[in-house]
Amino acid sequence: MPTNVVDALAQVPMLASLDRKHLEKLARDFSERSFPAGAVIVRQGDERGIGFFVIADGKAVVSVDGAEVARLGPGSNFGATALLSDRRRTATVTVATDLHCYVITVRDVRPFVQGDVDVAGKLLEQLAQMLHRSSPAALD
Repeated sequence: MPTNVVDALAQVPMLASLDRKHLEKLARDFSERSFPAGAVIVRQGDERGIGFFVIADGKAVVSVDGAEVARLGPGSNFGATALLSDRRRTATVTVATDLHCYVITVRDVRPFVQGDVDVAGKLLEQLAQMLHRSSPAALD
């Protein structure tokens, strides 16, 4: 399990291409949040609360249209697409056990990305790879 936010960010696939210096800079804009079991962190269809979460400790369940589609634990993340676009949430994330996570909002990450062309390029490349893995036809 990661010992701090920088170590946690280093394990996030979308951020994997960033060097330690960039991860440390980005980590300054993350805050720590805790949620009790049963809490809904994000709800499918919501526009508010848009952010990116990295789980440090605990477990959560992801559901779409009421059906469970994934279970998340330490090192897992959700909301990556929300960092790059102001979209409605596509899933509901409910806390299964007390949860401790790191979170950054789109408002906080945009200056980081816009201030460094190299970082923006790396993040877009990682996002394209993520989209290709989830649906190869999406990029054809």
